[in-house]
Amino acid sequence: MKLDAVRGRHILLGEEFTPATVTMHDGRIQQFLPFEERVDGLCLDVADTAYVVPGVVDTHVHINEPGRTEWEGFATATAAAGFGGVTTLIDMPLNAIPPTTTVAHLRMKQRAAAEQLMVDVGFWGGAVPDNLADLESLWEQGVFGFKCFLADSGVPEFPPLEPTRFLAALREIARFDGLMIVHAEDAGVLAAHAPAGGSRAYSDFVASRPEQAELSAIRQVLDGARETGARVHILHLSSARALELIEEAKSEGLRVTVETCPHYLVFDAETIPDAAPQFKCCPPIRDRGNREELWAGLRSGIIDHVVSDHSPTTPQMKLRGDGDYQQAWGGVSGLQVGFAAIAHEARRRDIPLSHVSTWMSRNTADLVGLGQKGRIAIGADADLAVYDTAIPFDIRADQLAHRNAISAFDGLSLGGRVTHTVVRGEVVDTERPNHRWGNQLRRNT
Repeated sequence: MKLDAVRGRHILLGEEFTPATVTMHDGRIQQFLPFEERVDGLCLDVADTAYVVPGVVDTHVHINEPGRTEWEGFATATAAAGFGGVTTLIDMPLNAIPPTTTVAHLRMKQRAAAEQLMVDVGFWGGAVPDNLADLESLWEQGVFGFKCFLADSGVPEFPPLEPTRFLAALREIARFDGLMIVHAEDAGVLAAHAPAGGSRAYSDFVASRPEQAELSAIRQVLDGARETGARVHILHLSSARALELIEEAKSEGLRVTVETCPHYLVFDAETIPDAAPQFKCCPPIRDRGNREELWAGLRSGIIDHVVSDHSPTTPQMKLRGDGDYQQAWGGVSGLQVGFAAIAHEARRRDIPLSHVSTWMSRNTADLVGLGQKGRIAIGADADLAVYDTAIPFDIRADQLAHRNAISAFDGLSLGGRVTHTVVRGEVVDTERPNHRWGNQLRRNT
């Protein structure tokens, strides 16, 4: 359904919610009119209890196609995104086979995604030990940056960068002013805390991935940025102990940004049960006090973004080991529910919804240089999410659109849900999830 306008009493224009009618043409926002003004064509009149915000730009999603499509695929992932207010996502270079580490592999991704997208999708490249010579060509072909690991990624085809190769990759990326995004856990620290055997206790899993692993790796990333001048981004921060380090780096003028995820902001280690691998992720969900410090980091601007890190797998992989946290695959499936969960938790803390939109839409769009996304502005893409606080959202994993019905958010009750998502003027139709209109995106050059 192609819209000509959206009318609502709470539309986020700039930093404030304002009564307005927003018109659109050819997939872009055309003008802002008074709420009372009638327009020609098809207009979506949203409920007075609803808030219209820019579509979410989720820059951390593992789609896994081709090669591991039974874990997740473009059709199911982008449907989940569209139903949850996400209008743009950037796909991680793993856990697809092959990973996005060469131009040829990028082309395979693009062919796999063709005609499958409900929302707009771009691609990260990967930095691994043997592809230093491929980085610039990937950048020229429009990837948004390069992901690397400093410890085992969990899949053999995407090995980590040891310190010398990490620094070499940073120098190469700095040369063409690319962006390195880093899974920041220190391999040596993890090895020192590796358990002797399996365990179903969540506390044992947290102890096996201590905060020091993040702190040590983040220091390595910041030292590398200092030495090379490269732009760097810290992925899925779970430890609030790193906030002071990151704040000092920003004050120094290093080009560093940082994200955290809904699961770190919603859950806490004290309430995660044993033998519940749906909560397993790396780095892990930590204690309640740490969670509140992450919220404080968002308020202060030390943390820039909130993204899903949607990292699904099959039930067999997730439940491997009958609740043994060491054997289960690590990753939380939350693409469809992340915005609603953060909006709910922000409201409980008296944080304005406009701040949530900044963290999940504008700032993430700016990270990857998509200035036409993540904002309701004249000439921007007509990407919108309608979030209604009068409609509860009782999350059931088997009712979510992603491929496998496992999620840490299963059973959560939220005071509000996304009722409509608009992608370049097209309303995502929950009754026709196979209707595909998403575009493949390239970095703006």
